[in-house]
Amino acid sequence: MVHQQRSRAHLSPSSDTEDMTDMSRLLAPRLAYFAGVARTEHVTRAAQEMQVPQSTLSRAMVRLEQDLGVDLFARRGRTVSLTPAGRTFLTSVERALAEIEKAAEEVRADADAATGKVAFGFLHTMGAETVPGLIHAFRADHPRVRFSLVQNYGEAMLERLRAGELDLCLTSPVPDAPDLVARRLDEQKLRLVVPADHRLAARRRIRLAEAADETFVTLEPNYGMRRITDDLCKEAGFKPRIAFEGEEAETLRGLVAAGLGVALLPPPAVARPGVVELTVTAPKAVREIGVAWLDGHPDTPPVAAFKKFLLSRRGNLLPT
Repeated sequence: MVHQQRSRAHLSPSSDTEDMTDMSRLLAPRLAYFAGVARTEHVTRAAQEMQVPQSTLSRAMVRLEQDLGVDLFARRGRTVSLTPAGRTFLTSVERALAEIEKAAEEVRADADAATGKVAFGFLHTMGAETVPGLIHAFRADHPRVRFSLVQNYGEAMLERLRAGELDLCLTSPVPDAPDLVARRLDEQKLRLVVPADHRLAARRRIRLAEAADETFVTLEPNYGMRRITDDLCKEAGFKPRIAFEGEEAETLRGLVAAGLGVALLPPPAVARPGVVELTVTAPKAVREIGVAWLDGHPDTPPVAAFKKFLLSRRGNLLPT
């Protein structure tokens, strides 16, 4: 059979982007049909194997060739054979169908109630004790659930929630946004961390206003803990003088020990030498910890189970 170039009159040459989108939408349902016919080289047998009417299969192949503008089959009654263009197309179709099946298996596996996956984000300061403890406790009843973990600052995690890259995240402050659902789980006391040889190091408690003349080391401005620091200092009647802005609470503790300044921080997982941590009596120095997820986003069974578990830990989230 002589290979012929077919007309593509149904496509508009004036809008290539729309044409390609329309073509993809039209081609997609017909690719499996094409692979079945190409494999059997017989329309009737392919229709029986795929459990579709023969007429439906025949029309789908004709329309596929029209969409592509080339002949894919040489026809002899109900027996068909691939043209050179058909063989080239089949190689890519089989690869595409294999990728689709692989993706389908992956999403089915991720949604499995017993062995599925939870994409979970959390703050840097919760990585040493809180999150490992939560996962350990959850896996006592769900031992085969898998976790994809992301450790980052709050705003970055909320962006990943919105992008569909995370199912849940622990963050602070608790977000208030129309596209998110957030639940307060616990609050964590903050301390003023000073060098061990500092003038205030002999104290156990302090009003934050007493540190108005100190130099502070803080997290970067887009971190929730930095916003809390700025707000507490403002409430205490001063604007902190900043010597350093970093990304890790333990880095700040090290710089405090080196005498670079003081810092408002949550308690450490392990006490660090060279610093003293003072209870702040005024204003109330705490940060709220909450869990957030995208509003209207359907949960897979493992995500629903872990969300229920987190909400059950309200008031008992943090290690004592």
